[in-house]
Amino acid sequence: MHELTGFQRDILYVIAGHGEPHGLAIQEDLENYYDTEVHHGRLYPNLDALVDEGLVEKGKRDERTNYYTLTAHGEKHIEERRAWEARFID
Repeated sequence: MHELTGFQRDILYVIAGHGEPHGLAIQEDLENYYDTEVHHGRLYPNLDALVDEGLVEKGKRDERTNYYTLTAHGEKHIEERRAWEARFID
């Protein structure tokens, strides 16, 4: 299992919930959850790290907008994490 920060895990969950969100949609959901502003300087380097880890794929919707989607590896990571959590919560 990858060593992710809680913030990176939250990004994976947001992407999983939306399918192919653009960066601003991810940012809005995180801001609602954290109840504070999430700066671009925090969000996009973490998105890039998830892409580099092979958990997220980045695509182009148009010349100004990228979208993000989970890879099969990213989906597996969430499944493993949820199974691990269930051992302690359920």
